[in-house]
Amino acid sequence: MADRLSQVSGHLSNTYSRGLLAGEVAIITGMSSTPLGIGKATALLFAKEGAKVVISDIDAKRLEGVEAEIKAQGGDVLSVAGDVGAEDFPKKIVDATVAKFGKINHIVNNAGFTYDKMLHTTPDDAWDVIMKIHVRAPFRLIRQAAPYFRIKGSKENRSIVNVSSTSGLHGNVGQANYAAAKSAVLGLTKTICKEWGQFNVRANSIAFGLIHTRRPERPSRSTARRLHWVFQEPRALTDDQNAYLGIPLRRGGSVEDAAGAVLFLCSPLASYVSGHTLEVTGGVGI
Repeated sequence: MADRLSQVSGHLSNTYSRGLLAGEVAIITGMSSTPLGIGKATALLFAKEGAKVVISDIDAKRLEGVEAEIKAQGGDVLSVAGDVGAEDFPKKIVDATVAKFGKINHIVNNAGFTYDKMLHTTPDDAWDVIMKIHVRAPFRLIRQAAPYFRIKGSKENRSIVNVSSTSGLHGNVGQANYAAAKSAVLGLTKTICKEWGQFNVRANSIAFGLIHTRRPERPSRSTARRLHWVFQEPRALTDDQNAYLGIPLRRGGSVEDAAGAVLFLCSPLASYVSGHTLEVTGGVGI
């Protein structure tokens, strides 16, 4: 037994010395042109941990900037510009990924935005576009990649991470569309867990609380009261402000905090974690 434990320990040590995701391929949607995006921070961290990263964004120039940063740190990266909601997007990014790297280990469905309205004033288009980007798009990308995940007998580390939100867990004023979509993501994730577990595929969701990122494109008057309140630039809040927001850690999260949580769910450290929703909130909601 001692010899076996020593062998396992040595194997893990070698794996981690090369990076938690060494040699693995990860698709990550949704980048940012500022230093403050969760998608960008995740892509940079994954590349640092040895992953070959496939990044996507609707803004091609934004994507070029992130690609340049990853290459500057010695990472292996492929950029695929496009709208995640477009009909041809899933096939486009999956085909490009397999052509370049030959396989897919992880998909991180991070792309999204908010379109806030009070429920009684929410038009159909505000509802439909949020459902399209936050629910339909992840579903279609995962379905397109199914042949590269549903592999019998595979022992490779493979996972799906769908980004949800505390709004999906608890609802939120002014976000009937967003809360419903992010709640739907949880059901999608649990179903993948149950259907694909037999292929050694893990599926988890992540629900962020207050993370200092760029401001939403469509802020509402309720923004200051949301647990995912965001800022144009990161700045420290006073203890009183953090206490008002109900954050036990007395600070908002950084994009590095967010990226680290995604890395954990994709890494071998979470090899027996599936069907879970990881709340990254600084302790809010306990």
